[in-house]
Amino acid sequence: MSKNVLVTGGAGFIAHHVIATIIKNTDWNIVSLDRLDFSGNLNRLHDIMQDFPQADRRRIRVVYHDLKAELNPQIQDALGDINIVLHLAAGSHVDRSIQYPMEFVMDNVVGTVNLLQYARTLKNLERFVYFSTDEVFGPAPDGVSYRERDRYNATNPYSASKAAGEEMCVAFENTYGLPIYITHTMNVFGERQHPEKFIPMVIQKARDGEKVTIHSNADKTQAGSRHYVHALDVADGLMFVLNLDPSKLERDFGGAKCPKFNICGLEEVDNLTLAQMIARAQGKELNYEMVDFHSSRPGHDLRYAMSGDYLKSLGWEPKIKLSERINDMVQWSLSNTRWLRK
Repeated sequence: MSKNVLVTGGAGFIAHHVIATIIKNTDWNIVSLDRLDFSGNLNRLHDIMQDFPQADRRRIRVVYHDLKAELNPQIQDALGDINIVLHLAAGSHVDRSIQYPMEFVMDNVVGTVNLLQYARTLKNLERFVYFSTDEVFGPAPDGVSYRERDRYNATNPYSASKAAGEEMCVAFENTYGLPIYITHTMNVFGERQHPEKFIPMVIQKARDGEKVTIHSNADKTQAGSRHYVHALDVADGLMFVLNLDPSKLERDFGGAKCPKFNICGLEEVDNLTLAQMIARAQGKELNYEMVDFHSSRPGHDLRYAMSGDYLKSLGWEPKIKLSERINDMVQWSLSNTRWLRK
């Protein structure tokens, strides 16, 4: 049976891959709710729609709205009867959050509450999914990979605002009975990512022979590391989560609801190794400099790490190795250079 899905931030980087995955694998109708700022680009949706016939393209509608404002009756009428809400819209730039913390409170906390309030009015709501981040857990010591229920330790206004959004989701499920899931993702990459992000930036600099800055520890012997994951794997993990039997999922300590899922990459890689991988995919030698970025800049952490064991125990993990994903993205980017331009 067809469903109606609301995707907030639908013209954003991760969300447009989610939309493409839904169109490819279901008969669902999609409403993309977006304010179309610097991170929202309708060209992303235009590009992915070229891969689908006209009948599928008609399954997507775009509605303009800034979630800092309540969803008024006119917006609600434009959205129609919604069965699933996928809340991906968020301010996500750490540096900007340090400079303008209240902006991130408005986007990621107030915006989330406005959407939750709207969700309470939906008579046929089956699921509300809040997309959060690994950064709510804070920096990870060597050998530690955070699980879904580990304590939070936000180290910058961005991660604090996302953690606050999570807590509002938990509160709305427990108080009002909203059927909510929370996902944590980390260092997502893929086609049509903003060119300032690390992987597209390295692709461009390696192509042009420019020096790449690698953030490191104070003595410049250890590069920062992450579990990178492709946006298509995030979308695939999300579809898996949406099809789970809720009665068989873990509950929080004390019986609270709101199941949580870490959607992360198969392997941890440090940023120097990753940059060298990107350069090799172009037949280039990497020109780089290690720079102590973390000890001198509060809110920027050297290592983040999450465990994907819970989703793996349920039957999901990324199907394609990081090296293959990186090689494919490099080749795609070199053939679609407009997405490398700042």
